[in-house]
Amino acid sequence: MKPVRTAARAMLASIFVISGVRVLIKPGEDRVEAARRVTDRITPLLEKTDPRLPTDPATLVRLKAGADVLAGLALASGRLTRPAAAVLAAGLVPTTLAGHPFWAAPADRRADQQIHFLKNLGLLGGLLLAAVDTEGEPGLRYRTTHAVDRGQRTLSHAVDRSQRSVSHAVDRSRRDVRRAVRTARREARIAAFSAAAARRLP
Repeated sequence: MKPVRTAARAMLASIFVISGVRVLIKPGEDRVEAARRVTDRITPLLEKTDPRLPTDPATLVRLKAGADVLAGLALASGRLTRPAAAVLAAGLVPTTLAGHPFWAAPADRRADQQIHFLKNLGLLGGLLLAAVDTEGEPGLRYRTTHAVDRGQRTLSHAVDRSQRSVSHAVDRSRRDVRRAVRTARREARIAAFSAAAARRLP
């Protein structure tokens, strides 16, 4: 499965790397205008968060393109694939909403915009699969659950061993006490016999 995963990741990442490089070289007025549908809504939030953050649509488009290139290269190269796929998926949502709002497009362009919208949904689905793909290895939830189970089993075994040790110690103590009592009785009988024999002597 590894060659299939490698090829699939490279194919999935290629569109983000190529389009990201193109946007970095020349954003294009139409792309910046389309981005305003989203940037105008998040600009007040960015200004409240930190006034130093860029709010210019052209700058935000370039930043998003740079993130696409970096995350796409990471996904294609097999390094940090899950975080890279998550970054690409997060960036694809506003791009799709801003670039292909088929519900608001004129009737003669609605079908084309809908196809692009659905194409991006398909890309989003592939990115989500890549973001959760553990390559056959146990995921974090599985490892955490099993680590807790192993800890509980270890604790249970330790308690059982402690209980057995205490039980064995109690049994040994009882045996020692019974042995000491028998020894004391035997010595008492021997002493009594010796004393009686001594009294019979002239």
